[in-house]
Amino acid sequence: MSRKRKKKRTVEGTVVDIGAKGMAVSRTPEGEVFMVRDAVPGDQVSALLTRKKKGVWMGHVQEFLHFSEDRTDPPCRHFAHCGGCKWQNLTYDRQIELKEKTVRDAMQRIGALEVELFSPILGCEEIYRYRNKLEFTFSDQRWLTEEEMNSDDRIEERRALGFHRPGRFDKILDIDECLLQPEPSNAIRNFIKEKAIEADLSFFNPRSQRGFLRNLMIRTTETGDLMVVLIVKENNEEAIQNLLSAVDKAFPAITSLQYVINPKANDSIFDLEVHLFKGEAYITEELGGKHFRIGPKSFFQTNTRQARRLYDQVLRYGEFSKSETVYDLYSGLGSIGIYIADQVGRVIGVEEVGEAVEWARVNAAINRAENCDFYQGDVRAVLSQKFIDQHGVPDTLIVDPPRAGLHPDVVEFIGQLEPKKIIYVSCNPATQARDLAVWMDRYECKAMQPVDMFPHTSHIENVALLHIKNV
Repeated sequence: MSRKRKKKRTVEGTVVDIGAKGMAVSRTPEGEVFMVRDAVPGDQVSALLTRKKKGVWMGHVQEFLHFSEDRTDPPCRHFAHCGGCKWQNLTYDRQIELKEKTVRDAMQRIGALEVELFSPILGCEEIYRYRNKLEFTFSDQRWLTEEEMNSDDRIEERRALGFHRPGRFDKILDIDECLLQPEPSNAIRNFIKEKAIEADLSFFNPRSQRGFLRNLMIRTTETGDLMVVLIVKENNEEAIQNLLSAVDKAFPAITSLQYVINPKANDSIFDLEVHLFKGEAYITEELGGKHFRIGPKSFFQTNTRQARRLYDQVLRYGEFSKSETVYDLYSGLGSIGIYIADQVGRVIGVEEVGEAVEWARVNAAINRAENCDFYQGDVRAVLSQKFIDQHGVPDTLIVDPPRAGLHPDVVEFIGQLEPKKIIYVSCNPATQARDLAVWMDRYECKAMQPVDMFPHTSHIENVALLHIKNV
């Protein structure tokens, strides 16, 4: 028997909050909650509700009955179609106010936490051109706007280099200007697209798995280094040589020019070899007087200036001493551990990605952080009594896990380990609140500091400080 489909219906309501993935939380006068796109808090809307997900209706705006006073004109020409910056049409002051509320709500609703000192969110001074890394996708069939599809004009060129449309792996919005990364990012991307079309190189199609050009990565640093990585489907040496030589000649400021051959069905390059075409195999960033070499596969905080403020908060919360042993779990290329190394006795880092551990060891060496040791492995597997016997019980434990948060086994082991302080850096307040709640019988939440790393999006970082209770 087929499941009975719920009927679509139209409701009126007021947008009251921001949600994940650009959705706006709305409420009818009767108190029913529903979610829509393309609206901001304060808007009054008439919405068509089309489906129910986890007990909440989802839909889209049919008519704006009243516009919010917090609306603003988005400066990006691609805003209406690009899925990147969902909240460019909302004033930045209102954005960070709502993000701070998101963290507070998660801690109360999910974790039932009492926070002794909750500091106001640290917003960005630069709300555009703040990203140090962008990835673009080639497509042989660019996404067409409704106006283009309804036009009688013939569209001669369908090749594109840009971003995925929201929720679509096979639809690419062609981008001529992105406001997220400083120049020469736009100039490089547009040049590569133009030269590729001139050379009649084929652009990738994810459905047929055909096409030569697949992806493009551009990374920048505050120190002026510039990395460009071209990802192609096959080893066409002549095409690679000609295209990258043209890029090198046009942009002599590029300090690392590399390419990857990816014959797989997916876009991930973490298991593939990176070939150096010219320059260094890395770029170098500076944070707090420390220098970090970043490879093409390395994870590094995408907003360098806010990363500095985030790591400074870790330092302040740590109140470290030279006698302390600190565990840095999910340590990546060693950025947090090396940042605090001067203030502590030892840093023991654990990271699953082998290449990241190699870069962490390099970064420790160039910063003369001889008190830092980094180990490869899944944190869940590495944390054991044998590991503790070898390295000692940490005085302070720092965790910076992925969005999914900590595995329950890791949460349990840390609780049994009972470090004096836990500093939990999170990119997902919901999973952070869930994890922190488990420790509340033995720890007090002394402080929290939200940090906005990604203006115009729903993403937010939060730093929490726990102290073990006096026995």
